[in-house]
Amino acid sequence: MDHSSYASPFSWRYGRKDVRSLFSERTRRRLWREVWIALAQAQSKHGFVSEAELADLRAHADEIDIEAALEIERSIHHDLMAEIRVYASQARIGGGKLHLGATSMDIEDTVETYRIRRALSSIGERLHELLAAFAERIEAQADRLCMAFTHLQPAEPTTLGYRFAIYAQDLLIDDANLRHVFAQMTTKGLRGAVGTSASYEQLLGGTGASIDLEREVLEHFGLEARAASTQTYTRKLDYLLLAALAGIGTSLSKFAADIRILSAPPFGELAEPFGSAQVGSSAMPFKRNPILCERIDSLARLLPAYADVAWQNAATNYLERTLDDSANRRTTIPEALLCVDELLSLALRVVRGLRIDERRIAQNVRTYGPFAGTERVMMEAARAGGDRQELHETLRGRAMEAWDALARGEDNPLAGVLAGDPALTALIDPAEIRRSLDPTGHVGLAARRARMVAAQIAALPDFPKQRIVAEHRAEEERG
Repeated sequence: MDHSSYASPFSWRYGRKDVRSLFSERTRRRLWREVWIALAQAQSKHGFVSEAELADLRAHADEIDIEAALEIERSIHHDLMAEIRVYASQARIGGGKLHLGATSMDIEDTVETYRIRRALSSIGERLHELLAAFAERIEAQADRLCMAFTHLQPAEPTTLGYRFAIYAQDLLIDDANLRHVFAQMTTKGLRGAVGTSASYEQLLGGTGASIDLEREVLEHFGLEARAASTQTYTRKLDYLLLAALAGIGTSLSKFAADIRILSAPPFGELAEPFGSAQVGSSAMPFKRNPILCERIDSLARLLPAYADVAWQNAATNYLERTLDDSANRRTTIPEALLCVDELLSLALRVVRGLRIDERRIAQNVRTYGPFAGTERVMMEAARAGGDRQELHETLRGRAMEAWDALARGEDNPLAGVLAGDPALTALIDPAEIRRSLDPTGHVGLAARRARMVAAQIAALPDFPKQRIVAEHRAEEERG
């Protein structure tokens, strides 16, 4: 890689190598050639391409010469046509039959849809790895009591497994969305300049045979096309794709932000993995910054911006097609996919290496858990004949006293304060008051519902796979 010029971080820093390779310029051009070969193969059955011409095209398919193509493009200002000229100059027998009846987007959209679905398959598998890691955490921590926080203030007890289940449940929604996008991601088809198939029909004698020719080419890539298209597949599908990817970003950003909060010293319950040689700060040697979670939150912010661009492209792609989507799609689609790929990898590292401070969790429950029992005390006292409004004011005043004691660094005195209040003990036995303030009996169905989510994860079918064309697989292996 040339480090003397700007390169997107997604070209070397973020995302897995196989996904980055999928969106490389070499792979794109090799796949263009694969479409041309598949088209020539289909046309050979109608007598338009000879076996010698087809064999010649196949023989030169791997001879990608990007510099030669770019040199031509500087003159003609058309990247795909430049690639045709290079390929035709290499395949001197079959080159004259390249692109017969096609328009640029017949080739480009076929390749883009194929690459998107390939990337979605890889991302879907990674998402399932993350869900499986969450399921392990859920099962292991389903019964571990911890404090829940609303408004960033202590609320009522929950369990750590139930909190993990909330994150996982959001990702299950994302999995369903991703499957939907994968199924919806159809290509334009081979239909010429405005999607009517006029050029192919003219070539084939107006018999409707272009439908079978298109199907044969698309089946080679494991793709389908809808009944109608313009010069491109509908850009609404790009928005569907990028919105679903942004949804994954939402789920992971929420998870990462919560881990950042819970790793702060006032909470101290959870922390992302931190290597023995890892440096937290160049100036402060003691720092253990949550950089993985911060990176998740930083990268995730890009995704709604990508989705907004896709919305604009779909909404303003005038009439049968305009070109104002072309330049930005070179960035938004591959980078959104690579961004999510990186987010899932980061989240997987965090979940698998998560450090749980059981002592601090228990300490926070002892400190804040008794407050959650004040409502139970109020209900029991009211049932014994007390005035609900007066009881509320009594409990509120006593709770504020307990908060003041905590602020002074003392242990939570609430149980003793309430058990010694005559207005309450006249209605409830002091021992019952203490039992009501025990947080271990106030988690409801948290553990049971957490395990329900883990069971849903275990029952997930494999994410759909995109067929890999044999020539592309060989290209990847060579790469």
